[in-house]
Amino acid sequence: MKFYRMHVLVAEDTRSIMAGAKRVEEALVEEIRLAGLEDEIRVVPTGSLGFSDKDQVAIAIYPDNIIYCPVLVSTVPEIVEEHFLKGRIIKALAHPMEQKEVTMEERTSENQMNLDIQKRILLENVGKIDPENIQEYIAADGYVALEKALFSLTPEKVIDEVKKSELRGRGGAGFPTGLKWQFTRPNPGPVKYVICNADEGEPGTFKDREIMEGDPHKMIEGMILAAYAVGGTHGYIYIRGEYALSIQRLQKAIDACYEYGLLGKNILGTDFSFELCIHSGAGAYICGEETALINSIEGKRGEPRKKPPYPPSQGLWQKPTLVNNVETFANIPAIISNGGEWYQSIGVEGSRGTKLFSLMGDINWKGTIEIPFGTSVGDIIDNIGHGVRYDRKLKGVILGGSSGSLLVPEELNTPVDFHSLAHIEAGPGSGSIVVMDETRCIVDICLNIAEFFRHESCGKCTPCREGTAQICHLLEMIASGNGLPEDIDHLEKISQTMMDASFCPLGQTAPSVLRQALKKYRQEFLDHIHNSNCPAGVCNMNFTEEV
Repeated sequence: MKFYRMHVLVAEDTRSIMAGAKRVEEALVEEIRLAGLEDEIRVVPTGSLGFSDKDQVAIAIYPDNIIYCPVLVSTVPEIVEEHFLKGRIIKALAHPMEQKEVTMEERTSENQMNLDIQKRILLENVGKIDPENIQEYIAADGYVALEKALFSLTPEKVIDEVKKSELRGRGGAGFPTGLKWQFTRPNPGPVKYVICNADEGEPGTFKDREIMEGDPHKMIEGMILAAYAVGGTHGYIYIRGEYALSIQRLQKAIDACYEYGLLGKNILGTDFSFELCIHSGAGAYICGEETALINSIEGKRGEPRKKPPYPPSQGLWQKPTLVNNVETFANIPAIISNGGEWYQSIGVEGSRGTKLFSLMGDINWKGTIEIPFGTSVGDIIDNIGHGVRYDRKLKGVILGGSSGSLLVPEELNTPVDFHSLAHIEAGPGSGSIVVMDETRCIVDICLNIAEFFRHESCGKCTPCREGTAQICHLLEMIASGNGLPEDIDHLEKISQTMMDASFCPLGQTAPSVLRQALKKYRQEFLDHIHNSNCPAGVCNMNFTEEV
């Protein structure tokens, strides 16, 4: 084995590659060669390093614990000359990455990544290992949990540990994971399926992608552990086709697992066997619902099924089926390695462990974060996101995706946990936080969301199919200055009907943000209707509907 005095990790997630990460990697390799350092310094592609602004490539240098960002091909020679040859840090590009206590002044500095208020369990390897090298995952204690389970724990004991951890599903509904596994295990039959829902279709949400691109083996190990616990024989990773890099890295990880005897027949020499493959979806939002996803795998139209029966008893091809999402499965190895009680010690009552969020919108720092449950929304915005960009006034926050909740500034002290958020009719949802500043128009935001759901409705049920279309029409009229006072009542009635009568969660939650906007920003709707005025100056108030 070759030893290097320095490793340079280049962030090569989807966003970074679009920003030119591959070209930066090639430039680094060439400049290091020209400097005669190829035997001392190794360049390694890795997952995201936490910078999500466009056109920015980041590299991490170990053991110096320094991140340089943004890195351009043109700045590579300076980095090699100054840092690698002369040992001098380029302060203009440098970001400290060590976890430490910092002052409030340091927290608000754009050069501080604020890892001190995050707790990285799911993301502990992201940006630190080569996601395409199984040996690096194993060196980071990868598959230790699987070995422990196969040789020291019964399937029932694995389920007990998951129940003890109080892990709740991270797909949005928050159903207790251990209970779902317990419901699946006793169902009879020689074939039982385990499915990972990787169809991350919620606008503004990309946290599952960070795991799949940066540490795919963690999720796969979680799936294998789940299969062992519930008696699964075959597994599918259902992933949206747009996630090309995730698919590529997952497939390499699966191939490596077969090569190392971690998948297939008689895993690690035991009687346990499990087959795993990838099923690529066509990008339909509705296929994020577990029964629509199952229909899609079977080659049917992606529409939700009537429940009961539920997948644990009758799922894929009418066989017992366990469905969890990426983030849920990725939690399992740490729970089995460290024990359910360890995991239960993190977070707050009723909301244990950590939660991933995609932090986006009108904010100074964007990216995927991992915080312990109980951290307030305001803390996330101020101490991780560095506050609203351009020192503008905060208008509101969309929490949990387009089907989530709308929070006003007065609600930002609410801790992020299932119980606290429920008091303000909110929840973690899909795991996104979209920050809006004073330049945003709430009518325009609601129209944008409504258009998305109109397009994504599968059309199976009338309340959703017709309701999304009618909401779009009414909001278009209001946004154009042609709205009527009674339109607000119509929007409220349609929203309530969709919530009460829609067949699946898509229709039931599609009007969630709109309903809260009509309560919390009602005056802004009235300004559009009565005064033909968009306070933010966003809407085109000169549009006239054709007769």
